[in-house]
Amino acid sequence: MAGVRFLDLVSPFTPYIPGVIAPQRKIPFDQRLLWTVVVLLIFLIMSEVPLYGIVSSDSSDPIMWLRMMLASNRGTLMELGITPIMTSSMVFQLLMATGVVEINGDSRADRETLQSAQKFLALILSFGQATVYVLTGMYGVPSSLGTGVCLLLILQLVFAAFIVITLDELLQKGYGLGSGTSLFVATNTCEQTIWKCFSPKTVTGAKGAEFEGAVLALVHLLSTRKNKKLALIEAFTRKNLPNMTQVLVTVAIFYVVVYLESLRVELQIRSSKARGTVTTYPIRLFYTSNTPIMLQSALSQNIVMISQLLFSRYPESLFTRILGVWDTNKLGQLVAVKGIAYYVLPPMSWHEICADPVKTLVYVTFVISVCASFSKLWLEVSGTGPKDVARQFRDQELSIVGSRDTSAYKELKSLIPTAATLGGAAIGILSVSSDLVGGLVSGTAMLLAVTTIYGYYEAANESGNKLF
Repeated sequence: MAGVRFLDLVSPFTPYIPGVIAPQRKIPFDQRLLWTVVVLLIFLIMSEVPLYGIVSSDSSDPIMWLRMMLASNRGTLMELGITPIMTSSMVFQLLMATGVVEINGDSRADRETLQSAQKFLALILSFGQATVYVLTGMYGVPSSLGTGVCLLLILQLVFAAFIVITLDELLQKGYGLGSGTSLFVATNTCEQTIWKCFSPKTVTGAKGAEFEGAVLALVHLLSTRKNKKLALIEAFTRKNLPNMTQVLVTVAIFYVVVYLESLRVELQIRSSKARGTVTTYPIRLFYTSNTPIMLQSALSQNIVMISQLLFSRYPESLFTRILGVWDTNKLGQLVAVKGIAYYVLPPMSWHEICADPVKTLVYVTFVISVCASFSKLWLEVSGTGPKDVARQFRDQELSIVGSRDTSAYKELKSLIPTAATLGGAAIGILSVSSDLVGGLVSGTAMLLAVTTIYGYYEAANESGNKLF
């Protein structure tokens, strides 16, 4: 019973970990929508409030490609984003998969202790990550900042992380819609997508001033150039700025994800209480939604962060060089050039794909396999596995049409893990395919945003409130 002993270590701390009490009644959809908007506003404000005491946040940012997926904004209160939450979930998935942590799904106390343990670990991780950021000089040389300012920066980051953890719990407990992590990522992605389509900012290049936004650039080029054909070609192929090809790719990704979201197997179920009543229980292809790709992003971010920290301190260590070797590119950006960190980050261009196809193959294999594994492991952590669903059927006196009452678990066991694994792999394939094809934002970020928006759409329809 090693798992129970592990959870018992957290039990004494549970009363001291602030949490959100579950609602005592079902909250109407309108109120849940209002709470979701309030949470979103708090997140947006925190994303714009700069950290007090920083000298500069313009230094090289090795995780700039991951920030959108982690709802992180450089130099602000949202510096850590959802990284502590996702890393904590990832750690407990691995602990449960290896048998270190065991919980009784029927025990409410075990479930609550597990939630407290995840929250406690997330706070510890936020403190550790904040300390690493400050001590590695991300906001200025620590000796120049002074001990007091360094401590203040760490305190700000940890407090902001606590707010994010609380907001996420508030939504997941039923006061709002969906989860805070998905909402924050979707908001970041939508903001960047709209900006890259309609940004009125002008950039002066070799061909003169042009709009940064792809759609505005198209309109501007067609209205100012005499040769409309060349204007169209330029609008669809311009480099270093968003172009219309990226816009069309983004739209195509949106519709592909929506289509795959609709794929499901519907089980016919009947109730012994209301005889003759038959309803359906859907098992989706994306059974675990966007959780696998979020966990994969958190894993990559932690590998990158640890690798960069070790390389800055011990560049000649064998372990450090295996984890990652870093160098500065032509733009002055610190990038991984060898090691594990190099292979867990996506290729940034077709030139990089052609120059190192091995990296591309390793990256694709890594993302797909990790997403599939995390998707299957998430069933145990989230309480949505076949045992949990079968227990819900039994408690509600439901049974699958055409099967014996006692065979629900067997039927669900043949469907749910398969859907979770295939769905996780499909999410990984979509993510890397989108990254390789190229859109306005990364494929992972776009995938997270679309699945979140689709989830809100379905939640509104189930509640009888049409969003569109």
